[in-house]
Amino acid sequence: MKAIHAIAFILLVIGGLNWLLVAFNFNLVTAIFGATSVASKVIYILVGVGALIEVFSHKKNCKCCEVTPKE
Repeated sequence: MKAIHAIAFILLVIGGLNWLLVAFNFNLVTAIFGATSVASKVIYILVGVGALIEVFSHKKNCKCCEVTPKE
């Protein structure tokens, strides 16, 4: 499960950085693979799946979000 979390996190970072570039009118995925290519669609799908994995498993995997018992 740790490997899946790491891959999902990397995909989430890639997606976030691409969105940062989109804000400055440059889409890195489109620049590399083309706007309508199958590869770019696969990249977008993988980033989306990575985000979903993080949404549903973040609390379980994140040490900062662990619930600590009150003393």
